[in-house]
Amino acid sequence: MRREATEFIGTMTLLVAIVGSGIATSVDGAASTQLFQHAMVVGLVLAGLIVVLLPMSGAHFNPAVTLAIRMAGGIDTRRAWRYVAAQVAGACAGVVIANLLFSQPAVAIGSTVRAGPALWASEVFATAGLVLVILLLVHTERTRLVPAAVGAWIGAAIFFTPSMAFANPAVSISRMLTDTWTAIAPASVPGFVIAQFAGAVAAVIVATWLLPVAIPAATTAVVGNGATPATEGSAATPATSATVPSATVPSATVPSATVPSATDRSTDSSSDQEHL
Repeated sequence: MRREATEFIGTMTLLVAIVGSGIATSVDGAASTQLFQHAMVVGLVLAGLIVVLLPMSGAHFNPAVTLAIRMAGGIDTRRAWRYVAAQVAGACAGVVIANLLFSQPAVAIGSTVRAGPALWASEVFATAGLVLVILLLVHTERTRLVPAAVGAWIGAAIFFTPSMAFANPAVSISRMLTDTWTAIAPASVPGFVIAQFAGAVAAVIVATWLLPVAIPAATTAVVGNGATPATEGSAATPATSATVPSATVPSATVPSATVPSATDRSTDSSSDQEHL
């Protein structure tokens, strides 16, 4: 359960940064200045979280990223569902904390309507770009660039998309619990979530077409321990493919430590099975 706890903590912290920076920046200044400040904070916090928490869980923090990793064969179905549950719960907790930190009601249903073809297309594009950045960097063994690339993409996409690049179903669901600058009305959430998952699926298809060889092998590193993901009810086995990058990589949403030896990976996999 340590990996799921890491996903909970990481996603919770991300939402504190998203909602908190939105409240803080909305106090004064031009709308463009407010948005730029918010984008910078979110991008930097996301990159930092990936760097710090990558070794523990793979630093997904995003159900759309977890779905993409599952489609690419980098994580088993049971763990994917547990990750998604932890991400959504952590995101909701983060919104409540941010509300309380700024003397807002702990829970206030959002009233900001975010709907329409332009915003849905924006979420498809932002999420697809995020997932594609991750998959392509993992596959080409440039995982050290993932934290900076993911943070840069999200920070920029917040600024250049009309939807402000939620790009994360857990973010969309949780932000209906605040009625501050970053709020979203409950009726707008389904459209955003569908668009985000569609973007993730599209990114996997594009990545598979661009790099048709060993996408699943490359993404086994996302599991978080360098081991090939276990099938349901079976023990994990060490990854041996030459395409596996030298470090673990995020969900969605990573520079890494030195790759452990085959013996260490086997030991880590056995230990993970004991904790599950």
